[in-house]
Amino acid sequence: MVVPRPTSSRRRRLLRRLVPLLALAALAFLGGLVVGSIHEPAERALAGRFVAAWERGDYAAMYALVTPDVRKTTTVTRFARAYRRAATTATLTDLHAERLSEPRDGTVTVAMRVRTRIWGEIDQTLTLPVRSDADGEPAIAWDPSLVFPGLAAGEELSRRMRMPVRATLRARDGTVIARGEDRSSDLDPLANEIAGRLGPAPAERAVELAARGVPADAEVGLTGLEREFDSELAGTPGGELLAGARELATVPPRPGHGVRTTIDPRIQLAAVEALAGRYGGIAAVRPRTGEVLALSGLAFSAPQPPGSVFKIITLSGAVEAKTVRRNESFPVLTAATLEGIELENANGESCGGTLIQSFAHSCNSVFAPLGAELGARRLVATAERFGFNEDPGLAGAARSTIPPADEIGDDLAVGSTAIGQGKVLATPLQMALVAATIAEQGVRPRPTLRKGDDAETVRAIPESVARFVGRSMRAVVTGGTGVGAAIDGVPVAGKTGTAELRTTVKQDPLPQAGEQEPPPPEDDPTDTDAWFAAYAPADHPRIAVSVLLIAQGAGGEVAAPAARHVIEAAVTGA
Repeated sequence: MVVPRPTSSRRRRLLRRLVPLLALAALAFLGGLVVGSIHEPAERALAGRFVAAWERGDYAAMYALVTPDVRKTTTVTRFARAYRRAATTATLTDLHAERLSEPRDGTVTVAMRVRTRIWGEIDQTLTLPVRSDADGEPAIAWDPSLVFPGLAAGEELSRRMRMPVRATLRARDGTVIARGEDRSSDLDPLANEIAGRLGPAPAERAVELAARGVPADAEVGLTGLEREFDSELAGTPGGELLAGARELATVPPRPGHGVRTTIDPRIQLAAVEALAGRYGGIAAVRPRTGEVLALSGLAFSAPQPPGSVFKIITLSGAVEAKTVRRNESFPVLTAATLEGIELENANGESCGGTLIQSFAHSCNSVFAPLGAELGARRLVATAERFGFNEDPGLAGAARSTIPPADEIGDDLAVGSTAIGQGKVLATPLQMALVAATIAEQGVRPRPTLRKGDDAETVRAIPESVARFVGRSMRAVVTGGTGVGAAIDGVPVAGKTGTAELRTTVKQDPLPQAGEQEPPPPEDDPTDTDAWFAAYAPADHPRIAVSVLLIAQGAGGEVAAPAARHVIEAAVTGA
């Protein structure tokens, strides 16, 4: 029997009847999906909220989801501390819930992926017990094993760590400064001056080191280059992450990377020789890049009153602000009077003349009033553009500081600050960078101890101002207080400083009736810090150096010759 094929019109009638039926079926299917999603089990939804809060580190939100019995015995502070302790132990960086199971026997199992700094990614499951409270609402029956995925009841998270052999420190020419476990060197005994010390971790670094996985009994870099590059030299610790006695993860220690530093052995040796065991510090930098070529003694760790080397900043500020004319002349005096008080020149000497001459002979009688005229606000702003009140960016390096303008005080205080007294403090590294800024036509380099770092610079003063200050610093060495730094065939630009440790205010007692005039006080070199800051060659700078000799006398007499020795090593190969 042959069944007749439906005509096209009949097919159209059949389709018209089927389309509504198909649409109803699709709607029913979608409705089932929606209803199914709306009716997600409350226990699974609770577990999802708990782990979502964990993913974003919201311990308070997690705590709000635990049972009332848990909240009675565990405070939110202890709860959060337990999770933070586990995160530190595991060097946790991130965690994520991959999937949640359907509730079964009062638990929801969560597959989790944990990322750690030491052990990489760890895949573990977390079994969350869920109980109903008195109102029938589900809550997490929390216990301490839930602080990390993979822990079983009663297990604690711990770790056993081992450090790799410390990596090698090298000078800019590749010479070994420190290598191996015994930190042997090709520069002994010079290396002791710059390499720094290793030792037990100081308390202030405990959190940082624990986060890196460094064992509590490991030796770490405490000072010098060992401190500056500690994390790179130390490498990455290895060991086992333990759940009770079980291993959750294990990884071998990974050695760190050797570091090529900016230290020039020849210049470093010269700095050590120039300091000659005296209490003080010497810093040398490459002006264009800020590369630190040498650090000796208290080069960046013990700020002192800078004395007249600070006049580099005062002169820069006054010339830029046009509170003084570059061709201005000043009377020859022994002291300046501010607020009715006299500020003496060094040793009560008479000086004055042109602005450059007054700078070359370091006349307090000129620069204290110039500072007062410039004013505290502009003086502080200029100093800060030179790097004062700024983190030097090297580990262990102290800030050089100047008080806020509104805390300096009257004209006498501003004038004292302008000549490097008052409460202004500086390190040799900072003053070497000040000299480098003038050498680089007003562009200040940021210091670095890593060879090959991209030079970071910031403009401190206009180029024309820097050129004038540079000419003034040149005059200091050719015929002023810094002739002790002069080198045949090498133009040196510098500035001396003799910082009074007690006072620059004239305090001669007045004689009583019938008494003779008291004799002048004898020079006491222990009453002054000796400073010198310089760069050379003045026409094509290759080095900027600053010398501080604490309680050693006048800058021109003792600090300038020390600086000359360092400069000679850099520019003449001596």
